[in-house]
Amino acid sequence: MIYPNNYEHKIGFGEIRSLLKARCLSTLGSEKVDEMTLSTDADEIREWLQQVTEFRLLKNTTDDFPLEYFFDVRESVTRIRLVGTHFEENELFDLRRSLDTIQKMVTYLKRDDEEEAPAYPALSRLTDGVQTFPAIIRRIDSIIDKFGRIKDGATMTLASIRHELQKTEGSISRTLYTILHAAQRDGLVDKDAAPTMRDGRLMIPVSPSVKRRINGIVHDESATGKTVFIEPTEVVEANNRVRELEAEERREIVRILTVFSDEVRPYVKEILESYQFMARIDLIHAKAELAETIKAIEPKVESHPHVDWINAIHPLLMLSLEKQGRKVVPLEIMLKDIPTPSSERQREGSILIISGPNAGGKSVCLKTVGLLQYMLQCGLSVPMSERSTCGVFHNIMIDIGDEQSIEDDLSTYSSHLMNMKMMMRYCDNHTLLLIDEFGGGTEPTIGGAIAEAVLKQFWKKKAFGVITTHYQNLKHFADDHEGVVNGAMLYDRHEMKALFQLSIGQPGSSFAIEIARKTGLPEEVISDASDIVGRDYIQSDKYLQDIVRDKRYWEGKRQTIHQHEKNLEAKGERLEADIEEIEQERKKILRRAKEQAEELLRESNRKIENAIREIREQQAEKEAAKRIREELEAFKQEVSDIDTKANDEMIERKMRQIQERKKRKEEKRKANTQQLPKGGEASQSQAQESPKPSSPQEQLKVGSTVRIKGLTSVGEIENIDGNMATIIFGGMRTKMRIDRLESAKAPKKEETTTKDQRHTEIMGSYGQVSSSTRAAIDSRKLNFRQDIDVRGMRGDEAINAITYFIDDAILVGMSRVRILHGTGSGILRQLIRQYLATIPNVTHFRDEHVQFGGAGITVVDIG
Repeated sequence: MIYPNNYEHKIGFGEIRSLLKARCLSTLGSEKVDEMTLSTDADEIREWLQQVTEFRLLKNTTDDFPLEYFFDVRESVTRIRLVGTHFEENELFDLRRSLDTIQKMVTYLKRDDEEEAPAYPALSRLTDGVQTFPAIIRRIDSIIDKFGRIKDGATMTLASIRHELQKTEGSISRTLYTILHAAQRDGLVDKDAAPTMRDGRLMIPVSPSVKRRINGIVHDESATGKTVFIEPTEVVEANNRVRELEAEERREIVRILTVFSDEVRPYVKEILESYQFMARIDLIHAKAELAETIKAIEPKVESHPHVDWINAIHPLLMLSLEKQGRKVVPLEIMLKDIPTPSSERQREGSILIISGPNAGGKSVCLKTVGLLQYMLQCGLSVPMSERSTCGVFHNIMIDIGDEQSIEDDLSTYSSHLMNMKMMMRYCDNHTLLLIDEFGGGTEPTIGGAIAEAVLKQFWKKKAFGVITTHYQNLKHFADDHEGVVNGAMLYDRHEMKALFQLSIGQPGSSFAIEIARKTGLPEEVISDASDIVGRDYIQSDKYLQDIVRDKRYWEGKRQTIHQHEKNLEAKGERLEADIEEIEQERKKILRRAKEQAEELLRESNRKIENAIREIREQQAEKEAAKRIREELEAFKQEVSDIDTKANDEMIERKMRQIQERKKRKEEKRKANTQQLPKGGEASQSQAQESPKPSSPQEQLKVGSTVRIKGLTSVGEIENIDGNMATIIFGGMRTKMRIDRLESAKAPKKEETTTKDQRHTEIMGSYGQVSSSTRAAIDSRKLNFRQDIDVRGMRGDEAINAITYFIDDAILVGMSRVRILHGTGSGILRQLIRQYLATIPNVTHFRDEHVQFGGAGITVVDIG
């Protein structure tokens, strides 16, 4: 039950209907807006809201849902129920496009029916029982063209008529132009004159003075009388024939439309029902558009009556203030009934009594509750926080404004009493009461007493309510009755302005003295008023104001603390995410380090095997080969012991142990070469002459013998430019930073046999670069390409390929290279750049110019 009949007018729901109609695509949706009524079924309300939620999602995620051609052709379809009636051409065109839209919408929403969970279940349920008419659409397509005109080929008769009509009109045009040109030559007609259509017939405009010199019929003259329009005799018969053909064409078109209407007539009922589906979609579309405008949501709806709203906003007030560049103050309202184990309902905040100053927002608060609850039960989205929950009321009653009536002999107070009588008669535990200025309109003492007695009846019937008042006795009512709570509209006493903020828990002051003083009433009057009401009352009112002020202060503190807690939680979540990301990155680095170690293992294995083969060729002792193999197995064990889950310190310690073991292995190898027979003296000599790193304190200069830190190849500095040096390695020049070089001893020059050179290559780069190595480097430099494409590779594959690519670039002395990785999600690009940042020779890297690939290519500068 909604009371009174003009409830929608009192809360402003008529403006909501207007906003909805403005967003409808056709009269179909507008009619649905007018038919929209309040529902008391929670399941139905939830279904309505779910439809809006799904449509908003559909609209934001897809752009192929058909929302064109929402034409209302129900009147035309209804008319053809009578035998002998037919569609007009334009009606047929609108019917075809709208039926096609209905078919596309049904197909779109039903396309997921075969799956377990449709994408839009609530919208899909709207299509149940809706018929589509593809055969009628095809039939219409055979009659009209894409512009809505009857096709020439609709029937053979129509094609023949139009062909003859076109031929006749062409003949008239040629004849008329011949006559016109002759008249122009004779000076009877202006040179710029042209044939004119009058009453569907082509005529020649001439001056009245020469009209008798042209044979024909005068049909009309201009408004000024200076021009007459003559139909030449030669074309009169042809024009008559055109009129006949046009009449035949119209009769044939009517016959075609009548035949088609006869075919459609059996399906009129089903077609009209399909347009009801289109109307519902139009209404849902308007609801979704309005929800976006007023920043509304579809809240959780429970079947039992209650109000638990956070940051609720009056939508019309919000739109009005936005035009002024102002913001509305949101409200937090709670009206609850909590069941107890004994099935007795515990009264806690089901009736809210709001007090406070005039123009402080009490009536706005009451209208906000009335409007939002009504919107919700009509299936509309409401502007409030997503944490809000809503209930369903069977009765909503309001008493607001001046309802005095001379005709009904009702004063303001009498009308209020009439409303109170209706409310007491029909209210129950599913009723929401909205009463403004409760008890007003009569003598305060008796008015307050009657209001308290009526409020007690509401309380006994367990009704819900929002009531505004200035009466002190109603404020005290909450202290003695469980389930009734006070609320105050806050007022800044220092700034002397309303804050429009609702605070629940304490009654509010009317601030009558302060407001009177602000308006400029004489202080004498204010003092006399204070004496009349009593100083104790004024003092208690001030105490109440102080309580409200303190509560506001501590509420602000609570909100600040809550915000700090949320910020700390957010920071904690971000830290956990960062730690997880670091852990993942660490695992990647460990995995890459292990892969590099395994690669080193394979390379070492190859070199050791070559060394063993060489030893065998020179008939070395078996013990030497055994020791070499043992060292290899020890090296393998060290690599295998690297646990990818260990921390960075363990990895560093393991790598240091590997380096130390490698050094010991080299020392043992030198010792082994001393035990070789005479044929191996060259290898022994060369091993002893392997360069040893000099102390880092030695000054590097032109001509110094150096090597790259961590490598064994020895070269000579040719030139130094600032912190960059040009070095010659085995006849090949390369350029790099000085801090990557260290001093080394020059190898002794002595002649070696071909066998010795081969042995040096097998054992690794322990001395000067061999001729074959130089040849390989020269060949690599010639074949080196500055670009590498790693698109489609996994992260580890790409990093491995780029590792070799950068090494080759440094080896051949390339100063700039490009890595093509594509854009994608950006993960591969990030991994590559993280790796590049760890390479000492890489001085800079950046995106390629947008004309040459942009963020999909990384340009790397090598120093």
